[in-house]
Amino acid sequence: MSIQPRLPTATMPRARYIMIGGFLGAGKTTCVARMAEYFSAKGLRVGLITNDQGSALVDTTLLRSRGFATEEISGGCFCCRFNSLMEAAARLSTSNQPDLFIAEPVGSCTDLLATVSYPLRRIYGDNFLVAPLSVVVDPIRAARVLGLRPQADTRFSDKVIYIYRKQLEEADLIFVNKSDLLSESELGFLKEKLSSSFPQAEIRAGCARSGLHMTPWFDQLIAEDQRSRKVMDVDYATYAAGEALLGWLNCSVKISSPKVFDANLVMTSLANSIQVLLLAKGAEIAHLKMTLSPEDGLPELGVINLVRNDLVPELSQELSEPIDRAELILNLRAEASPETLHNAVNLALSEFLDKNLNLLARLEHIEHFRPGKPMPTHDERLTGDPKA
Repeated sequence: MSIQPRLPTATMPRARYIMIGGFLGAGKTTCVARMAEYFSAKGLRVGLITNDQGSALVDTTLLRSRGFATEEISGGCFCCRFNSLMEAAARLSTSNQPDLFIAEPVGSCTDLLATVSYPLRRIYGDNFLVAPLSVVVDPIRAARVLGLRPQADTRFSDKVIYIYRKQLEEADLIFVNKSDLLSESELGFLKEKLSSSFPQAEIRAGCARSGLHMTPWFDQLIAEDQRSRKVMDVDYATYAAGEALLGWLNCSVKISSPKVFDANLVMTSLANSIQVLLLAKGAEIAHLKMTLSPEDGLPELGVINLVRNDLVPELSQELSEPIDRAELILNLRAEASPETLHNAVNLALSEFLDKNLNLLARLEHIEHFRPGKPMPTHDERLTGDPKA
């Protein structure tokens, strides 16, 4: 598909492309939503692009529920679906002509400079101004990976951590999200460690949930263009092995009842049960996220998240009143076999229905798998100009 996202003119400059990477559970989608709200309030048209290895994304549902024009790319990461990324940008350009695009790649993806940012600049430089690549981190997970905190009882395998560290190695800017989880001194130590370990990146910190210290980051991304530098080396065998250790499950369920029910309790109960079942199997949870949307036209959306084994599921958005029909979307990623995830979700749903006989549930869609080997569409190492 030929892309024509807003041909630049004297009064309408090139659209800006902002990519927000980072590992599963870092809070990228919350950052993207906060960023989109900020730029929209300034009168800019924003187009969002979500990305996943599977379909039926919580992120897409969440962002669309807030009124943002959002395209979804499923079936592989941006690097392997570069043409789909461009097609998504073209569709957004046709529908609302964004001043800027905000793209959120899969949380298990790395090597974005060589396979997305630099090809975008080289091939579509007349259409886009590319902002510095931001990588968002969860401060607790980052502190554990970097040796500033002891590891929990379970941890990711070395090949999964390889992907995590490679994401940081290629970042132009590292944003420590959820900074309120650390004391001032702990945050200072983490920023110093990130700076010394990944000297190519500028370090910022804030909290997307509250909006604390977010605007300087946003202003930088709208004002600065990405600078060229040598792309990093990546061992694709280790990268592929790391992704293959992660199980992936997406599903959607229709829930109904002859009487109204507490949707918040449904989400909390299911998330807690899934967590217990996965912990019993020794799974390391990367991210469990769930939305529940009423089918009676109410604009509300319930949202629950779990980003580490040692936390309890957090209900970040509640529904204000009981409902009688809803759609539940669940995305689950963990270091465990897809079958383990599938069994845990099925058992949790079955046990919940056995305890709540007035509820009916119909599974509309489910897929569980391991990500395939990354096969990028473009690789700037092969163009003869590794700095693009």
